[in-house]
Amino acid sequence: MTERDAEGIALDLRVTRVLKNMVNVLYGSLESDIDSYGLSRETFQILEFLYNKGPHPIQKISDTFSIPSGSITYVVDKLEKKRFVERLPIPGDRRKTNVVLTEDGREYFDTIFPKHVQTISNNLSYVTDEEKLQLIELLKKIGYGIKNAQDGQTKKC
Repeated sequence: MTERDAEGIALDLRVTRVLKNMVNVLYGSLESDIDSYGLSRETFQILEFLYNKGPHPIQKISDTFSIPSGSITYVVDKLEKKRFVERLPIPGDRRKTNVVLTEDGREYFDTIFPKHVQTISNNLSYVTDEEKLQLIELLKKIGYGIKNAQDGQTKKC
């Protein structure tokens, strides 16, 4: 191994540590913000999903967030008791229901979501918009590179 290779490896390790630490700090801040509303992270995710994406079947929500079916039913039941969501039949399929934000749920999320978005903006205010765009491109490049390498290994097996 050359000195240049060793320097590259040391830099790779440093990038990984810095990225991991930043993500932990960022998500710690966002989780504290969510906690301040008295919501679990799962509950917040589901409300945010319905708020931004509209009605969805329970199974789709479960798949989207990798929440087991028993757990998702429990969370939706709790949200129904708080009158934040309701289950409505899907036209043409009596066996399935959509989870829909109620008016109360929408009004509640209308008050907390802008605050949460402001927390995100505050956390990312340390870099310029141009730097954010560069970061997005770099992270996508790394992510797609890893995915493509893994897909290539899977196909070779």
